[in-house]
Amino acid sequence: MYNKRDRVFDLSIQTFLHSAGAATPTPGGGSVAALVGSLGASMASMSANFTKGEKFSLYSEQIDQAIKSIQQTCRNCEDLLEADIVSFDRYMDAMKLPKETEEQKEIRKQAIQNASVEAITIPYRLMEVCLEAMHITQALAPIANKNIISDLGISVILFEAAAQSAWLTVEINRVSLKDPVLRNEYEHKCNAIISEITGIKNHTVKLVRQRIAQ
Repeated sequence: MYNKRDRVFDLSIQTFLHSAGAATPTPGGGSVAALVGSLGASMASMSANFTKGEKFSLYSEQIDQAIKSIQQTCRNCEDLLEADIVSFDRYMDAMKLPKETEEQKEIRKQAIQNASVEAITIPYRLMEVCLEAMHITQALAPIANKNIISDLGISVILFEAAAQSAWLTVEINRVSLKDPVLRNEYEHKCNAIISEITGIKNHTVKLVRQRIAQ
């Protein structure tokens, strides 16, 4: 198991899996979603890095920019993985605050609300990160090295899985929000992101399969 002072992203795959599968709250679904997003980024990055050389010189500037953007995606996912764990700890700390007096109850109530908003903001940001990366991946699909085109397809599938998982994390935390306007706002924004992500994934995978069949 990991020590809370360690960066979870630096753990071995085996240690992470054991920790995620244990009867402990973290790393949980939000962290796993971020890890899946980083795996999607790795596949997109590999596909772009194999689309280099004289044969692809016409696209060299686009490829270089794509690689830079995807590397940032991976860093974002890493940061969000760690932030998800910190966010949960803050929520649990808020739940443990005393509630014997009216003042204590009010302080505790506000702390829980602040922690709930943070617990929503982090997976919502992951959804945005995945969408941004999928736009890049979609643009690579027509030009990427055909020998690794299936890996590019895998990247968009992983990005969608990460975003869908993050969406569930938003939903379960959204019920804790007392502000109905904020609850509805997140519902609307998340639905819009998922709709766009699904469209990009379907279009990109279709193109990938067409190129495989050529």
